[in-house]
Amino acid sequence: MTVAYDGTDFAGWQIQPGVATIQGALVEVARKITQERILVYGAGRTDSGVHAIGQVAHFRTQSALTPQQFQRAFNALLPPTIRVVHCEEVGPDFHARWQAVAKTYAYRIWRGRVVPPFAHRYVLHYPFPLDEAAMAEAAGRFVGEHDFTSFAASSGSEENDRDRNPHREVLSCTVVRPAAPPAESTWASSPPECAAAMGALQRFFGLGEELVCVIRGKSFLRYMVRKIVGTLLEVGKGRLTPEDVTRLFALRDRSKSGSTLPPHGLCLVAVEYPEPWRI
Repeated sequence: MTVAYDGTDFAGWQIQPGVATIQGALVEVARKITQERILVYGAGRTDSGVHAIGQVAHFRTQSALTPQQFQRAFNALLPPTIRVVHCEEVGPDFHARWQAVAKTYAYRIWRGRVVPPFAHRYVLHYPFPLDEAAMAEAAGRFVGEHDFTSFAASSGSEENDRDRNPHREVLSCTVVRPAAPPAESTWASSPPECAAAMGALQRFFGLGEELVCVIRGKSFLRYMVRKIVGTLLEVGKGRLTPEDVTRLFALRDRSKSGSTLPPHGLCLVAVEYPEPWRI
């Protein structure tokens, strides 16, 4: 299943006692549909407040329902903040987490003076000056295999921190401005009230006022993406330079890099798999 969700009201992906989680909601619904003891496995354990449009999950069942019937049943029973956007049958060896070859995350920064109320749950608001060219240059320095100790949070255990492998490979890291929609003049041939309405919508939603950091990698350490973007923000503010990224890798000190940004600006966009898993 490809799953999209608004993570605002959930304590992350992983099942936890006494709190609402994405995995918990999927497991509950899967058991209702199949009357089996189902376990749902996800490609990544998104943190509390993090969103997704391309999370991938799988489960095993003896049910004779088709993928399309499963999709309809899940969406009928899940809360509206979780949707199964695609469903298909795969071979018995498929595993959503262990066979993933890459994941893409996006972190959204709202640059406009006022955040539209429909966007505030999904963006970090920063309307102040930023050197976006320097941020883009610094982003490129994260590409490749590095020791990301300086760009990850502690696991909460010194022993675990000592034993974990901090090396990760970032396949791409970019800072982009999503293309703005056609100018208001595009609607000139429409009735005046239509053109005015479309222009008002464009202005209100601030289309073109976002800065998006897109990071694609094979796997990530805890809070790694949010710490990388926090560091890029410090570069934009002029407190760090693009050259400092290389220095921070060598320091292996998380206190020297940028802060861990809030989770609500982060979204899991896509998970990639090798083709042979398809049945």
